[in-house]
Amino acid sequence: MLSGRVSMLCGNLLRLDDFLSFSYCIRIHMFAVIKTGGKQYVVEEGQTLSVESLVGEPGATVSFEMLLKADGETVEIGTPVLSSQATGEIVTHGRAPKISVVKYKAKSRYTRRVGHRQNFTKVKIVKIG
Repeated sequence: MLSGRVSMLCGNLLRLDDFLSFSYCIRIHMFAVIKTGGKQYVVEEGQTLSVESLVGEPGATVSFEMLLKADGETVEIGTPVLSSQATGEIVTHGRAPKISVVKYKAKSRYTRRVGHRQNFTKVKIVKIG
C-alpha cells in the first residue's frame, strides 16, 4: 500500500531496492489550517481558494487566523488559535451558480420555487506566518 503511494508521489514505479531511499521523491511543504466564514480550510502558499464573501476590493490584503501550522519538521497547534496569521490577497468577488429550492406538499396544491446564488471571494494565499 505504501509503495503505491510512493509511486504516486514520484510519478513512476519504484523497485524494492529503491524503497529505502525514496525520501528524495516526497516534497516537504508548509501548510496551515485557517478559519474564515465559519469554515476551516487547509492551505498552502500560492494556493487560490473560494471562501465566503469578504469585505475589500480586489488587490487588498486580508489576514486569517491559523488553527494549525506545519512544515517539514514541526507542527504547531493552536489552543484554539495561533498567534501568527496567514495573509492573502483578494483576487475577485463573484457569485456561485444558481440553485433551485423547491417546497412541495402532496395533495394540497402547495408548491414554492425559490432560487439562490451564494456570494464568494477568491483569495490567493500569499504568506503563512
